[in-house]
Amino acid sequence: MSREVLIRILELARWAPSGDNQQPYRFEVLTDNHVAVHGYDTRQHVVYDFDGHASHMAHGALLETLRIAASKFGYATSWTIREGNQDEAPIYDVLLAAENIATDPLAEFIEARCVQRRPMQRTPLSAEQKQALIRSVGNGYTLQFFESATQRRAVAGLLWRNAKIRLTCPEAYPVHCEVIEWGTQFSKDKIPEGAVGVDAMTAKLMRWVMQSWDRVDFFNRYLFGTVAPRIQLDYLPAICCASHVLLKPAKKPDCLKDYVDAGVAMQRLWLTVSALGMYLQPEMTPVIFRWYTQHGRDISKLASINTAATELAQSFDTLTGENAQRPFSFFCRVGYSSPPTSRSLRRDLADLMWQ
Repeated sequence: MSREVLIRILELARWAPSGDNQQPYRFEVLTDNHVAVHGYDTRQHVVYDFDGHASHMAHGALLETLRIAASKFGYATSWTIREGNQDEAPIYDVLLAAENIATDPLAEFIEARCVQRRPMQRTPLSAEQKQALIRSVGNGYTLQFFESATQRRAVAGLLWRNAKIRLTCPEAYPVHCEVIEWGTQFSKDKIPEGAVGVDAMTAKLMRWVMQSWDRVDFFNRYLFGTVAPRIQLDYLPAICCASHVLLKPAKKPDCLKDYVDAGVAMQRLWLTVSALGMYLQPEMTPVIFRWYTQHGRDISKLASINTAATELAQSFDTLTGENAQRPFSFFCRVGYSSPPTSRSLRRDLADLMWQ
């Protein structure tokens, strides 16, 4: 393999999704057919990165995107997790081999795949589309669809309560401040204001209120500060979509690789949604809050937040018909819409190289 081809593969691979566009990995080119991916997680300062699992799923999405990108040039990839590293900083050794393989059909959607946070059409999924999504995640996972009007309203109610936890949790406040790039349509390492999913007036108010936690807390307590963003970011989008989709692993994840594999399945699902001409929005915080509850861990210093999260997890179990220990990996909504006019981009490849 030439270095030029390898660089073109990495240029495509960097378009993999990650939570809040954090891109928690760096590339180290060891030889022209051996790349080390240095992963890291954000558990120490991001409340949503429970035990680093959201980051580990991003690593999996990257590895799968790299595999699909390599197929475009006739190369196959294999990867292993290097021994001797902590889960906080795993290293993945990726080998590329010239096998003249066919291009993966999902390759052409790597760059087009993006998040749609605004309401989408309620056109139902066809049986063929649902089967394509089911096939995309492989035998180790199942999908549960919530597509009827009644089911979408039930999910909307769940997300309404989930959003209140998210917006009133003091531990989440610094994360929200960090991940939004105000006044932009595009961002290489954050979520641009235009892609947040609220109208201009709400965005302007959010930007002012979020300058301090005291303002946020005051608005939440006395001025119904969570109502407008919850309507626009959670309730209406939950109603206005084709279906919500829950990705469930066949076995309980108990190691780093299990979460990396979940990220592989997530990315194949997302790219298949794009290939079907639709868009997707992750709805991960109910899953993450449920992880906290399953492990008996507090989210916040506020008892009210922890109680609300426990009750939310119970409601999630009721909604899905599952017991409290059944593992969930990924939750999202899908549907048709016009292309988003604002989106997250990616850091330049030079900025993603291991130093």
